[in-house]
Amino acid sequence: MRNYKSLVFAIAAIALLVASSAEIGANGAPPFALTGQVSSQKEGLMEGVVIGAKKDGSTITVNVVSDEKGRYSVPAAKLEPGRYTLKIRAAGYDLDGPKTVDVVAGKATTANLKLKPTENLSAQLSDAEWLLSIPGTDQQKNFLLSCNGCHTIERIVKANKGAEEWVQVFRRMSMYAPGSSPLRPQMTVGGVQRDRTRGVDPLAIGEWLASVNASYNSKQSFPLKTLPRPKGKATGTIITEYDLPRKLAMPHDVVVDSDGTAWYSDFGEQFIGRIDPKTGKVTDFPIPELKKGWPLGTLDLQLDKDENLWVSLMYQGGIAKFDRKTEKFQIYPVPKEWQGNHTQQSMVSPSNSHVDGKVWTNNQDTHSIYRLDITTGQYENLGEFKIPGADRTLNAYGIPSDSQNNLYLLEFGSNNIGRIDAKTKEFKVYSTVTQGSRPRRGRFDAQDRLWFAEYGANGVGMLDTKTDKIQEWRLPIPWSAPYHVVPDKNGEVWIGSMWTDRVTRLDPKTSQFTDYLLPRETNIRRVFIDNSTSPVTFWVGSNHGASVLKLEPLD
Repeated sequence: MRNYKSLVFAIAAIALLVASSAEIGANGAPPFALTGQVSSQKEGLMEGVVIGAKKDGSTITVNVVSDEKGRYSVPAAKLEPGRYTLKIRAAGYDLDGPKTVDVVAGKATTANLKLKPTENLSAQLSDAEWLLSIPGTDQQKNFLLSCNGCHTIERIVKANKGAEEWVQVFRRMSMYAPGSSPLRPQMTVGGVQRDRTRGVDPLAIGEWLASVNASYNSKQSFPLKTLPRPKGKATGTIITEYDLPRKLAMPHDVVVDSDGTAWYSDFGEQFIGRIDPKTGKVTDFPIPELKKGWPLGTLDLQLDKDENLWVSLMYQGGIAKFDRKTEKFQIYPVPKEWQGNHTQQSMVSPSNSHVDGKVWTNNQDTHSIYRLDITTGQYENLGEFKIPGADRTLNAYGIPSDSQNNLYLLEFGSNNIGRIDAKTKEFKVYSTVTQGSRPRRGRFDAQDRLWFAEYGANGVGMLDTKTDKIQEWRLPIPWSAPYHVVPDKNGEVWIGSMWTDRVTRLDPKTSQFTDYLLPRETNIRRVFIDNSTSPVTFWVGSNHGASVLKLEPLD
């Protein structure tokens, strides 16, 4: 009995010691710099509220999410001593107080946050929540899936236009280049390229939007619907926002090199940017203009095996390689005889160029595929690729390559995926199970399986290149409209939504989804996973918000 009691006391002492160590941290300091609980009069303790803390004079905001008991904690390693401004994201609520806190070295600051009902719910809705709220059929709402590339849906709903006025807007929008924004529209050269009303009746859509405007601006406006806040596993994350110095910057693609440095392409200007994640320091590297008077901006940003950065130059007519060591660009303009007013190198694929010395790119205007010989600097024009049994060619958006540098063409306008054999140039086509799935961008895993976003089907697809079979998963949140999909080292898959401001994590083995809510309207494009960390780290650009976000899941 004595031995038994001694054992019990010993275990209790060890447990107490471990618990105390967990609270004070390994160096005698508390493990958290800022803690507290979030509550409201309506709900009491609140789960799934995003809490952000930004130090005065800093460009970095650190965000965490409250758990099932309303508790939140920001690790001490994430916050330096100083005064911080607090913010929250929880649809239907505003922060009542406190709105600032002082973080002191070696001490945990407690700030219990009180939320109050918002007086302007419409300003808080994501684009997906607007689509859930406005009256109309899914077919009508699908028309808007091409609108939020430049601006939010709120801008459309709160307008006050008639049907004919909307038709004029559609025509004007068709003249703008992809890297446009309300504050900096860019006109295409040579007339309309992107007909926004293709396949629909413009006047009918105009009448529908006019009715939405009339309803919203009336006293009998439609009710505004919101998505549920995160729960359980989805609250276990730390999200860091890095503000960019150019307030009109449009970070489209973000990648991270082996040194932990983040890089981004700018969708609306001739820059790539570098971010030091520790300090938030941003350095911009200007890219020479190749075609004066044509729209500016870059899109696809990729690392080759030697960690040179490659970027597509869109309407400037070419691609560029950036040497991180010399900080110099090498420009590869497309031959002038191949160019027209709407020549557009939207994508570049150098990831497996070490296999054969070739880098892939495209011309979205003519649906052509080009291949650059790195040694000679010369392009090969492989031309267009006709879809067997169809009277048209395949128009690729994303162009990922497999481990042998064979190229795969994701057809954003339909439900096809093409494959070009790098050696023989043989072409074959796969079709997704779901019609109108609109494959957008994707990435290969270590097994040479292609994971891709199904923008039009609200899903994720996986092409097994060994069996030629395609498997699909539907996302749990409606109107997610995923743009890009990336597998990680653990076999999980990460998806970015252009519409919900959420990052989705899929375990393909169990088909379990986890949706992480971001702190702000984000308009996610390229998704990047840093596999050098454990757990992995998710990076994305806020294309409409001049910021870059890093999401660190806690498991």
